Amino acid sequence: MTELAKNATESNPSQRWVGYREELKVLDCTIRDGGLMNSSKFTDEEVRAVYDACADSGIDYMEIGYKNCKKIFSPEKFGPWRHCDESDILRIIGDNPRNIKMSVIADAEKSNYKTDILPKKDSPIDMIRVATYIHQIPLAIDMIKDAHEKGYETTVNIMAISTVRESELDEGLEMLAKSPVGTIYLVDSFGSLYSEQINYMMNKYMKVAKPGGKQVGIHAHNNLQLAFANTIEAIVDGANMIDATMAGLGRGAGNCQLEMLLGFLHNPKYRMRPILECIEKYIEPMRAKLGWGFDYPYMLTGFLNRHPKSAMDFNESEKRGRIVEFYDEMSK
Repeated sequence: MTELAKNATESNPSQRWVGYREELKVLDCTIRDGGLMNSSKFTDEEVRAVYDACADSGIDYMEIGYKNCKKIFSPEKFGPWRHCDESDILRIIGDNPRNIKMSVIADAEKSNYKTDILPKKDSPIDMIRVATYIHQIPLAIDMIKDAHEKGYETTVNIMAISTVRESELDEGLEMLAKSPVGTIYLVDSFGSLYSEQINYMMNKYMKVAKPGGKQVGIHAHNNLQLAFANTIEAIVDGANMIDATMAGLGRGAGNCQLEMLLGFLHNPKYRMRPILECIEKYIEPMRAKLGWGFDYPYMLTGFLNRHPKSAMDFNESEKRGRIVEFYDEMSK
């Protein structure tokens, strides 16, 4: 136990440090979210390194990629982690799987979930996470039911909530509360929310989820350099499924950094050193080419509550670095 956690516990014996909640689980989505920066074209060596580091560190879940349609995401253009065939996953985990659960995300309207998601007994996957926009929730519920009936743990990620009318969000949450989903995720898709808004949303999500025995998760993006702070706020407010990535690797500005999360949790269940080793050897060498992380165009899309695609396109063009020009374009 770190000195900070020890002091927090000893000063009030009736309360344990927030990171010691037994039900709190950490999910690494480095390969899945990072795949949005390289079309999911990680090498087997890189994926296996992340898998081993997560297992060595005591991480609860590793999200290895997407379970999405090959007709939409052609294997000629996208790597295997956009589809996560069982044979690809088994090639990584081998014949001696580690003590860590595996998850994948299936996007509403982009996944042939009825055929591509096999029964749990035939798959090394443990959890199916459904990503949905607010208007897709009826389909997302069908996907959740399908995965639940096949034997999987399930979560649902409602995306772009910062653009959704509150009445629509309330209706969607009520529908999900009646579904068999295990965890409902608060997702800051555009990295535009502040901690006060996270607190407000967490209270809303918890009020709906808890009576139905469901948990709430947090998935934060770092456009305004608040992913870590917002993740802490969500944990304090009761989130028990926590997403993070190594060195923040993820779409655009990236995500809450896994190494920082582990440092905050002060939980001896989790070990930081294997994560740092993987970052040093495999993740940081990718940064120059993939270019994720805080950046002024991503900052501006965060302030404007817009999808970061425009910033990603700008950074991939010959205009990269001309931040005033991007500001003027976005301000029109």
